[in-house]
Amino acid sequence: MKPPANLASAPINLDHPGTYLHWSIFTVSVANLCLIAVMVVIFGLALILPFPKGRTYPPAPEETAPADPDAAATTGSDEDRDMWTSRARRFAVRLLPPGKLLPDRQPAYVASWIYVFGVLTIAAFLVIIVSGLALAFAGPAWYHTSSLGHFTNSLHFWSVQLFFVFMVIHLWGKFWMAAWRGRRAMTWITGVVAFLASIGTAFTGYLVQTNFDSQWISFEAKDGLNSVGIGAFFNVANLGQMLLLHACLLPLVVGVIVVWHVLLVRRRGVVPPIDAVDRIDPADAPREPVIPAAPSPEEARP
Repeated sequence: MKPPANLASAPINLDHPGTYLHWSIFTVSVANLCLIAVMVVIFGLALILPFPKGRTYPPAPEETAPADPDAAATTGSDEDRDMWTSRARRFAVRLLPPGKLLPDRQPAYVASWIYVFGVLTIAAFLVIIVSGLALAFAGPAWYHTSSLGHFTNSLHFWSVQLFFVFMVIHLWGKFWMAAWRGRRAMTWITGVVAFLASIGTAFTGYLVQTNFDSQWISFEAKDGLNSVGIGAFFNVANLGQMLLLHACLLPLVVGVIVVWHVLLVRRRGVVPPIDAVDRIDPADAPREPVIPAAPSPEEARP
């Protein structure tokens, strides 16, 4: 089959054959090699490009802030303190106060491109969910035949590619930043588990394309899975099982882990760079209490 004459349709028409490079025991397609190169370039640019300056805020006044009028609504009344709902609410507030859950400000070192890719990963994940729901409701007969179905199918496919690009760059940044510092080990672990669960979700997505490509992938993969003893539980040749895993279970698992990861980020805060001591904005630096000096002997005399 010849490549499509119109290169503009190549990102949507994925039926043309690929070109592969072979080196020793490794085989990689030119498309994947170019994608990895683009990821490396984006990762490097995120480290060196200046971040656009946002609004600056004056330092908060030193006087004590007034009492929060919503504190009673958050903690509940005294007569209801023994109820399980009140105990659960107080535990949640202690675990993740509203100021950490939805902070108004972020430290100055967050103004860097390398901190953007976590949010871009979540944005791509939302596009995957919305486009996947549209594909699930319409079915293969729609997204294999109609123009709008082709567009939605391509939107779902490319949002998955962007999801992995942004997630891998995010993992690169956090690895070289040693993001597990400051009691953030569980934050790092949930991010890695989300990446692994996403790989399984994407794999089942290739298996439910209902074309010859998905058929070839499933029958090539079943031998490897059978060799490790999980073929009886994870039958990649069973379209119904793979479709339910891809559309129901695995996205739910990834979504729960992503929410857990974001809540941990909110609780522990955004990990600072290793050299963040010299880069903290004075307005964001913690203020130490002012201790009055002891009076001199002359001042102490009556």
